[in-house]
Amino acid sequence: MSQRSDDLAFSFRVAGNGDVSILRHARPVTILRADRARDFLAEVGTCAFADQQQLMARITGNYKRGNERRAARHPRNRDPGNV
Repeated sequence: MSQRSDDLAFSFRVAGNGDVSILRHARPVTILRADRARDFLAEVGTCAFADQQQLMARITGNYKRGNERRAARHPRNRDPGNV
């Protein structure tokens, strides 16, 4: 099974009461209610697939910021036994 390079494994489900569950690998990550759910549905409806994935990643806080490698080398994040 091939996976799209822009697929971050996010999906969403809309409940009957209007709540939106954002899932990753079919497991719930967060639930949006009321205004946030309506805003999300309005925005996701106008996005391409890759943009939808990025939007859900931002909402859940599950995305890379590009500074992970540099942060790992910071003295604060180093193992004190390896100094």
